[in-house]
Amino acid sequence: MKFSLHHTAEDSKARRGTLTTDHGTIETPIFMPVGTAGTVKAVHQRELKSDINAEIILGNTYHLYLRPGLEVISEAGGIHQFNGWDRPILTDSGGYQVYSLSNTRKIVEEGVTFSSHIDGSKHLFTPEKVMDIQRTIGADIVMAFDECTPYPCEHDYAERSMEMTHRWLQRCIDQFAASSCPYGYQQSLFPIVQGSVYKDLRIKSAEFVAEQNCEGNAIGGLSVGEPDHEMYEMTELVCDVLPKDKPRYLMGVGTPINILEAIDRGVDLFDCVMPTRNARNGMLFTKNGMINIRNKKWYKDFSPIDEDGSSHVDRAYSKAYLRHLVHSNEMLGAQIASVHNLSFYLWLVKEARHHIENDTFKSWKEEMIPKLSTRL
Repeated sequence: MKFSLHHTAEDSKARRGTLTTDHGTIETPIFMPVGTAGTVKAVHQRELKSDINAEIILGNTYHLYLRPGLEVISEAGGIHQFNGWDRPILTDSGGYQVYSLSNTRKIVEEGVTFSSHIDGSKHLFTPEKVMDIQRTIGADIVMAFDECTPYPCEHDYAERSMEMTHRWLQRCIDQFAASSCPYGYQQSLFPIVQGSVYKDLRIKSAEFVAEQNCEGNAIGGLSVGEPDHEMYEMTELVCDVLPKDKPRYLMGVGTPINILEAIDRGVDLFDCVMPTRNARNGMLFTKNGMINIRNKKWYKDFSPIDEDGSSHVDRAYSKAYLRHLVHSNEMLGAQIASVHNLSFYLWLVKEARHHIENDTFKSWKEEMIPKLSTRL
């Protein structure tokens, strides 16, 4: 994997770069649609390419491991062959899913024991096993196994958790180095910075992660309930420590405003279920604010979903028609709304890249944030 940093904005820490993998090139900053079970919900791969122009998507290690299972993915020739997506894929380590299974998991030094949400069967994830699983899945970028601390948590707990995440990281690096991709292309490992919202822990974790000299780095344990200002503070703190010549990935973030603020602080990659999850509930993001398409005000509004939208669905369907589909629980409603929201997110980061190159990012961001906050 190669990361080229082309430009840093004059009035911001925002960066413009290119990330090259064996499955294609990614322009940064970039948003990565989440494909939990090997698919982005309600969106066809064809639409991801032609309408949304997604350059990379995510897969979920925990979910793919449980279903369809590694045997199926391996026999298919890896995740790209299995799901028909020939562009880059990133898999998370399963750490966040284990975090969310707080009632059915046990964390010890060896790893994490948890019960499947599907059938209740018991499983053990160790750093070594998670590396082997992600090798078998075959993602271009794989994540180190970590513990995601809840918010709020005591400093002592956050520190102990961070230290264990660091020990797990060293085990991940050793196992990753001792193995190879079974499908003949290059895979890259990203460590994850932890430390909750404590400055001393975040700095310590970022320094430790930077010392490992991996091909990219991630910031985890944020967007778990903390106020936005703390998320931004921790993000900027960590970005100031992580090496400038490596891509920085802020995990699980977030709203369009969160993304712009994090780009301003030096982040390159983002992912979040928000655009698709909100779409399925009738919440649309646009350049002029948010639309709850379920509201009665759109009942006889025959104007396009978004006249200035970047996808064909924005101009092909009216607000009234989409409202009808959503109220009728028609699958097409979720599909149209998902394509729209993802197209908007990809438009947003494309515009950010343009303004970074032209040294107008800061003023553009300040102009956009009030619009993005508006409920139409």
